[in-house]
Amino acid sequence: MPSVLPGGETLSRRLAHGSILAFGIHVGGAGLTYCSQLLIARSIGAEGFGLYAYVFAWITMLVYLAVLGFDVSLLRFIPAYQAQGDWPLLRGVIHYAERWAAIVGLTVMLAGIAIVELCVDERSPGLKNTFLVGFLLVPVLALLWIRSAVVRAFGGVVSALAPDRMVRDGLLLGLIGFVVFGLKWRLDAPTAMLGTLLSALAGLGLVSLARRWRMPKAAVAASPVHAERIWARAAAPLVVIGVAGVAVNRTGVMLLGWAGHTTDAGIYAMAFNVAFLVALPQTAINALFAPAIAGLFARRDMAAFQALAAKTSVWTLLSSVCIALPLALLAEPLMGWFGRDFSAGVPALRLLLFGQVIAAGAGSQLFLLTMTGHERSAAVLMLLNAAVNAALCAVLIHFFGLTGAAIGATVTIVVWNAAMALLIQRFLQVTPNALAAFRSPPAAKAQVAAVRLV
Repeated sequence: MPSVLPGGETLSRRLAHGSILAFGIHVGGAGLTYCSQLLIARSIGAEGFGLYAYVFAWITMLVYLAVLGFDVSLLRFIPAYQAQGDWPLLRGVIHYAERWAAIVGLTVMLAGIAIVELCVDERSPGLKNTFLVGFLLVPVLALLWIRSAVVRAFGGVVSALAPDRMVRDGLLLGLIGFVVFGLKWRLDAPTAMLGTLLSALAGLGLVSLARRWRMPKAAVAASPVHAERIWARAAAPLVVIGVAGVAVNRTGVMLLGWAGHTTDAGIYAMAFNVAFLVALPQTAINALFAPAIAGLFARRDMAAFQALAAKTSVWTLLSSVCIALPLALLAEPLMGWFGRDFSAGVPALRLLLFGQVIAAGAGSQLFLLTMTGHERSAAVLMLLNAAVNAALCAVLIHFFGLTGAAIGATVTIVVWNAAMALLIQRFLQVTPNALAAFRSPPAAKAQVAAVRLV
């Protein structure tokens, strides 16, 4: 008989309620993000926004390197240690993750600043200054993501997501608005990046307070015990997954920017960011899906594991279609809203929307592998996907420009999700996509509703 929480809350109900809450935060954060992007884009134009997006794409990839995969692995280790009452190891893994994120983040920051000072042409002051400010973001965002993961692992959905999604994006909007309308200054890419840095610092401060509040007293009182070999072994493939994942998402921007097509880079970045709204339901569900699926796998309750994977895939598919359809229909006025030049990104936006719907229907496949000890296989597949995506996008950009980048991204999304599904079927004997919900027998469909949280 499955154990229950004091309130007797089922896993399905807890996941649904938590996901709705997380979805609300992500939607609010996305609204603030797009308002700030709208203000930045209309203030500095497509070329300036392309410069900002190009630098931020590189910074994001470096942040994934700095967190060393602990933004994911903490979601596995902390619940396990908490369930076992192993407070010294719980305290140790948090201390280990934060220390190394700070060390690597500061090292990347200093190395990046040195490289920019030595290598970036003085005739490109906008690019140089944007990079110099951007590198200061690396240790800040690394610690922000690590501490958000800690709070999430302790069950704090709002206190983990709000500082990063609501406070950071909201403050950025306020700062940009103050510069443009209050001070009447001319906004440029370095100033926009400075606003991003200041808002990230505010988010880090708030999530640090939430981490202190959420930490169990027994963990605070415990002396840290380290299991470096276990943590490093789990983290290594997650670094590859994180860096390769952001490389896939930002390949179009990075290749266009590298080739000097900063205007096209800005337009493509905006199209990608709008299309990524379709991923919000899945992102929200993943806030609780990852630790929930790890718990089911630890208990070897594979019937409920399959049912939960299929059920969440249906949720994300239906939600994504509801978001993608109006965005596709309103693509022209929506992109034109950011500025006249951005209308060139309408075909790219529609292609990217299609790819995001396919990804939503495929389910949270990456978490199914990383939460069940198959992160190395996932890393290899993600690395191959990043390489294929880069090569395909490079060729298609040559012939079709920014629309070619969207074609390459969409094709690799479809192929990658198909390959992930085959890998999950082989390792876990689970079908992760939405179709499994309709093929499962009634008993399996109902299984997840009977599973209760430990």
